[in-house]
Amino acid sequence: MLKFRLILFLLIAGCGFAIAQPLVRVSGIVYSDEKLPLPQVTVTVLGQAQSTVTDEFGVYTIYSKSKTFSIKYSLLGYQPQTIKFNERSGARIIKQVNLIANINELEQVNITNKQNQLSNTTTINIADVSSMPLVSGNFESMLKTLPGVSTNNELSAQYSVRGGNFDENLIYINDVEINRPVLIRNGQQEGLSFINSDLVSKAKFSAGGFEAKYGDKLSSILDIRYDKPDSNQTIFSTSLLNTSLSTKKIFKNSFLLTGLRYKNNSNVLIKQDEKGSYSPNFADAQLLYQYDFSPKFNVSFLGSFNLGQFKLVPTNRETQFGTLSTTLRLNVDYTGQEIDDYRTLGSAVTATYSPKPNLVIKLINSYFNTIERERFDINGSYIFAEVDNAFSGENFGVINKNRGIGSYYNYGRNSLNTQVFASEIKVDQNFNSHVFSWGLKFDQSKYNDQLNEYNYTDSAGYILPNNSKNITLQNVINVKNNLDIKNYSAYIQDSYSLSGSAELQLGARATYSSLSRQLLISPRILIAYRPNSNNKILRFSAGVYKQPPSYRTIRDFSGVLNINQKAQSSYNTSLGYEYAFDAFGTRLKFTSEAYFKYSDRLIPYKIDNLRIKYLANEVSRGYAYGADFSIGGEFVKDLVSYFRMSVMHANEDIIDDSYVQNGTTIYPGYLKRPTDQRLNFSIFFQDRLLNSPTYKVHLNALYGSRLPIGPSQTPRYLDKFFIPSYKRVDIGFSKDFLDDAALHKPKFLDRNFSSVILFFEVFNMLNIDNTVSYLWLKDVDNVQYAIPNYLTGRQFNLKLIVKLKNKP
Repeated sequence: MLKFRLILFLLIAGCGFAIAQPLVRVSGIVYSDEKLPLPQVTVTVLGQAQSTVTDEFGVYTIYSKSKTFSIKYSLLGYQPQTIKFNERSGARIIKQVNLIANINELEQVNITNKQNQLSNTTTINIADVSSMPLVSGNFESMLKTLPGVSTNNELSAQYSVRGGNFDENLIYINDVEINRPVLIRNGQQEGLSFINSDLVSKAKFSAGGFEAKYGDKLSSILDIRYDKPDSNQTIFSTSLLNTSLSTKKIFKNSFLLTGLRYKNNSNVLIKQDEKGSYSPNFADAQLLYQYDFSPKFNVSFLGSFNLGQFKLVPTNRETQFGTLSTTLRLNVDYTGQEIDDYRTLGSAVTATYSPKPNLVIKLINSYFNTIERERFDINGSYIFAEVDNAFSGENFGVINKNRGIGSYYNYGRNSLNTQVFASEIKVDQNFNSHVFSWGLKFDQSKYNDQLNEYNYTDSAGYILPNNSKNITLQNVINVKNNLDIKNYSAYIQDSYSLSGSAELQLGARATYSSLSRQLLISPRILIAYRPNSNNKILRFSAGVYKQPPSYRTIRDFSGVLNINQKAQSSYNTSLGYEYAFDAFGTRLKFTSEAYFKYSDRLIPYKIDNLRIKYLANEVSRGYAYGADFSIGGEFVKDLVSYFRMSVMHANEDIIDDSYVQNGTTIYPGYLKRPTDQRLNFSIFFQDRLLNSPTYKVHLNALYGSRLPIGPSQTPRYLDKFFIPSYKRVDIGFSKDFLDDAALHKPKFLDRNFSSVILFFEVFNMLNIDNTVSYLWLKDVDNVQYAIPNYLTGRQFNLKLIVKLKNKP
């Protein structure tokens, strides 16, 4: 497979170069017949591959390679409009467009348009997915470049938002809530996320203040759409890390989307400190089929089968760390192996009925079954020593002091079978200046969990007492849990036009959980004000967010369940400002949002190798406050770039966590949350190389400040250690052989493909050692040390993306 990929890369790269000419740029704003800006309007240059969508302000920018061309403007519920242009090369045209509502079609857009203007979400540019250099390849990795999202692991699809943890985020695909595996504990064990990037048509993300129609989580929502394509298409992508094949087919009364993916991370993992035989293999298959029985009624089926296996036979490890004055080295020899695997089967059937142009009714039924297994049996014999770090000395790098010789042993045989069934009805109706929405949902989750794990550490007889024949095991867990949780929820909300420039949304959720036996009420409000200039939006949101207890939150360190746990609550308020302006010869957008969250009945937790370990029998109260900033636009024509920054502070106070030290009672008070990352900064910048539009560079730089941490089995108030700040720069170079700006294209490629793009990527270009977690060891003096587990080093990658030409 690897040889085939390299040969294919070389064949494509040898097909020739392109010559460019100045592009014609057309930009402007698309309005409705009521003179309101229209977001999500598809703008296409006919006969070319150029396509874009309008932003929240109705603003668009698109380029044409030729002087004579036609642009089509289309949006569901409006009559499409096609405009012809005949301009000089390099012209800069401003064109304002008015779309007329079509009352004879399904007018979901009249409903969703108002909700989009009010929604406290960020629209993700789908085109960035393929061009952004991402070592994991997962769609969620893009979120780590967004304001409010913390950054500290490039291999993981998990993320924390504004001080929340990984379990506080909602993901939807076509209104279906997606469930994730539970046991996965480290980024290197994670495979393919549920989201297939090639099938995504739209994506929105909210870091807080989201609508009542979304479910009961505390932190964020990611709303993904797999929609009907504009035309038939086949996309093939391959690299040294993964391969995918996707097809999009349109039939007379239906359409079909299919996707196959395979991923192997062994080329990345072999460069980690822990050496051995890595075999991480992941694959999935997805399809979406929709049949339109009439213009008013359709049924769609979404199916997915996702599986993965991570196998490691470790041999040895060498990690060097410390300070300028003291350099420490850990050498470990291993025996044993680790095998982790999971299998997820998911399906959903959605029926959509629109008896009137202003009324949409959806009935959604979904089922997910996930089977996960962990099997590890690893023994490590280690030497922990201090080495000579005097460069001028003849003993440089030689051990000068032994800190400890010993061994540790980790054993686990864990399995979890999760079944989730959900049935939901959602109704949206437009009454002139109102959009009224309501919904009902029932979901049932069943868990069959078996835990059997333990470990021990023998550091020169410290853990194994002298004169004893018994082994003292640590962290012994041997339990079986069976649990059935039922949740009933409902929501109601109204999006209302107060005036031509002000919008108001009021909503509320009600949820009853069979586990906590609580009726939870969550009111929410959002106000949007758009001045007559149409280039500014001011938003204010406030609301209550309640998260019923789940299987993960009620399971403590020992595997025992706390079935008396109550729901976590968060009281959020935020103020946001968006401003679109012209500068540097282009259209830029500045966004900012300040927020404050007070949380009650939080369940404290610790993070160990990305596994969240809840202190299920404890309760805390906390707060988080901060501000997010972003500025972006086409600094280089046809290439979107942005700069983003977030500042945040998150604390919590665990109730009744006092302890006695030297006869004095100590009250720890407020502690830093494990996700208290004070500063995040990201850059995604794109430019052209060699003054040619067919050569591009894509730079992705991330910075996340340090995170608090402590040994996994100690109380939270002892988390006084820190994971160092996360710093990473990835860069990609691409060659688009069939770019619209290329006058002379390789004939073979032009005849068979609509797009052929070759990427050369450098992951972790600066080769920075980022720490993901720690191995905690004690020396012979009973002094505990944190041995860093580093993330991936510098890695090179080749990637090829081809789109087959759509032939009749």
